[in-house]
Amino acid sequence: MTSPADPLNAATQRLIDDVEALSDDEWAAPSTLPGWSRGHVIAHLTLNAEALAGAVIGVIEGEPHPMYASDEARDADIAELAATHRDPLWRRFKVASARLDEAFSALAESPAEVVESLIERTPGSARRFAAGATPGMRMSEVEIHHVDLGVGYSPADWPASFVREALGAGFSRPVPGVNALLVASDLDWKHQLGTGGPTVTGPAHGLAWWLTGRPPYEGIELSVEGGDLPRIGTL
Repeated sequence: MTSPADPLNAATQRLIDDVEALSDDEWAAPSTLPGWSRGHVIAHLTLNAEALAGAVIGVIEGEPHPMYASDEARDADIAELAATHRDPLWRRFKVASARLDEAFSALAESPAEVVESLIERTPGSARRFAAGATPGMRMSEVEIHHVDLGVGYSPADWPASFVREALGAGFSRPVPGVNALLVASDLDWKHQLGTGGPTVTGPAHGLAWWLTGRPPYEGIELSVEGGDLPRIGTL
């Protein structure tokens, strides 16, 4: 397994640099996600790092366990952590990120049967994924939520390698009822969602952002021919 440390660490450092520059008032201000402050976003990223690290270490040590006790517990933990003071939360985020990096490094050196071991999101959940998929999952969390923070980082700032991965990830989950032909204006790339529907054309990073279920990013134009832009459930 190839180590994911460099691109993920670079993405995490970009996030750290932008958020450390925020004032206390800016930290507490709303993010672009409905009902979430920027503190909520960082609380989510912190708890996600802790959950992924714990689950990855669990499979490495032969004691697998789910990421979260339940979706309800996850949501409650985010709300509780977001209400804490900025400084301890920010320190906890950086500690969790470092621990996750150590877990991913250990996973990269693990045998195939460990890398292929399945992790449950919650106990008994149908949402299971291979341990080896977790670095890519974390990269998506960091890059997408960095944009959600509303600190000036946009999908246009995403590395080209991540944009291609994000386009692929957009089709790895069900999108029932969505019919559209997607065409990247800056890549030799197109993909049919469902059957027929309008043609949605735009830069690859704009399409990748829209596939997360968010509205088109301001200033990144998507053109639609033959109908209206379909709505996709938020990732």
